[in-house]
Amino acid sequence: MSNPFIEASRRRRTQYALGDRLPLSQDETAELIKEAVRLSPSSFNSQSSRAVILFGAQSRRFWEIVKDALRAIVPAESFAATEQKIDGFAAGAGTVLFYEDQDVVKGLQAQFPLYADNFPVWSEHASAMAQFSVWTALANAGIGASLQHYNPLPDAAAAAEWSLPASWTLRAQMPFGSNEAPIGDKTFIDDAERFRVFG
Repeated sequence: MSNPFIEASRRRRTQYALGDRLPLSQDETAELIKEAVRLSPSSFNSQSSRAVILFGAQSRRFWEIVKDALRAIVPAESFAATEQKIDGFAAGAGTVLFYEDQDVVKGLQAQFPLYADNFPVWSEHASAMAQFSVWTALANAGIGASLQHYNPLPDAAAAAEWSLPASWTLRAQMPFGSNEAPIGDKTFIDDAERFRVFG
């Protein structure tokens, strides 16, 4: 099967070996990320997803915040491996912080009380789709990335550092940059375990 979307999705892979070079300018990279988030679907077209795009020293500052938070909970004898991992994320060109605006969720709950219990779940779906869209767009631009989930450890410090609204909830972090090592093949479980087709 030849399909541009499927081919684009094949290029979206986890890259841990990041460098600080980009094939696009900083402005072009930021616009690519913004457009990917804009075009991502959300229930009721809620557009609840928010993104903070950090480059260079600002990105490294975020990973220092994460490292400080981890230092408080990881045993000292184990911290070297943790620090090495975080430094790998900081070595990239930037980081996207993915947020969901809880004011949007609460507004929808008030407007459509019949679905109130579902809106937090649908918000998570919207965030996941935004993350996938950005990741795929970056990969297709020749930019490596991975998806991380250190929240809630850095949430308060990051919100204070960048003066973010209290209603924004951090859901994921995506360090990105140049591909400094080959990406291995992706393996798949057997289709019989995963799919049922009828009709």
